[in-house]
Amino acid sequence: MRSINVIARISNVLVMDRRRFLKDSALASSLLFVPSFLKAFESVDAARLGYKRLVVVQLAGGNDGLNTIIPYNNDVYYNSRPRLAITKDIIRITDDLGFHPSLSPIRTLYDNGELSILNNVGYPNPVRSHFRSMDIWHTASESNEYLQSGWLGRYMDKYGKKPYNAIEMDEQLSLAMKGEQFNGIATNDYKVLHRTTKDPFFKSVLNHYNDTHLSEHNLGYLYQTMIEAKSSAKYIYENTKVKSSQQDYPQNRFAKQLKNVAQFINSNLDTKVFYTSLGGFDTHANQQNKQARLLMQYAESISAFVKDLKRNDTFKDTLILTFSEFGRRVKQNAANGTDHGAANNVFVIGKNLKQAGFYNNLASLEHLDDNGDLKYEIDFRTIYATILNKWLNADDRLVLSQDFEKLNFI
Repeated sequence: MRSINVIARISNVLVMDRRRFLKDSALASSLLFVPSFLKAFESVDAARLGYKRLVVVQLAGGNDGLNTIIPYNNDVYYNSRPRLAITKDIIRITDDLGFHPSLSPIRTLYDNGELSILNNVGYPNPVRSHFRSMDIWHTASESNEYLQSGWLGRYMDKYGKKPYNAIEMDEQLSLAMKGEQFNGIATNDYKVLHRTTKDPFFKSVLNHYNDTHLSEHNLGYLYQTMIEAKSSAKYIYENTKVKSSQQDYPQNRFAKQLKNVAQFINSNLDTKVFYTSLGGFDTHANQQNKQARLLMQYAESISAFVKDLKRNDTFKDTLILTFSEFGRRVKQNAANGTDHGAANNVFVIGKNLKQAGFYNNLASLEHLDDNGDLKYEIDFRTIYATILNKWLNADDRLVLSQDFEKLNFI
């Protein structure tokens, strides 16, 4: 009877203070709790995770790859986009392809052999819905397959041991970072995250932990996840160096994400996967100025991030993957924008790339699919498999549930 009364008392406290907790505490939005059975991972040897780190950059909304990597000698490109084609200040890289002018800050990465550009990346039977296509990229599923766990989450299922082994710089955790047993940490401010776990209400709930024997079917899950949350927040806070970065970053939200990631990496946190995002790429109308501004934010922020890592000798152990959920149509629309497409380009940035520069040629602009989109050549899951196998030293088949070709960019 006493156990039932204790559970009821805690439940009443949770109900009464719920509104204040959600209003005053950043925990509800900045941290996604992890299951209690993660305790089983505590005995995992840290060496299993290796020393390599992966930073994922998501360009949300469907970046127009054809105006990012520009076929400036192709008449079909200009005829298909009479008002939208880039005609001035193109950064000519090869005899056929060039960078959007806004990408000038990362030209040095290309010249240094630290950037690999994979063209025509997609998957069979492409879906042109933002949410569904992003789910496919996050879970590494087939286009007609629905999975509840992400590829990075499943990687951490096999090779992770603590929630802070995977951190997303946002208020919510992406599906890509959710495993079957493991969820990473989502926070846009680790100091706020730490302060939240010291909130009096948070503490008062945890003080009831030993009052009764709780199971996964009542409040045990809540208690255990809160304990894991507090432990992870404490680890991140106590092990992150607070010295000011010597590197200047642009003043935008994406740059702030990367600055925080650099601080974590340069502090040698035991974090193997970082997830960041830059949104706004759904450019159905008036695309030119919007995309130019966003690509400038991306390029300036990435440039500062790489310089920061190089200053601290951590770039050599960091790989940066940039993707968007789909490309855009080859032909412009009536609103001086582009509609949802299929295949797109993917950027991989790292110190010792085996095949830097353009990994492959751009697909034909004359032989499009039935919807007027570029035909995909590289399945995006082969990129995942390559990163898992060659960079993270993981068994990619266990994570992706099938065997994909390995590419040679790393």
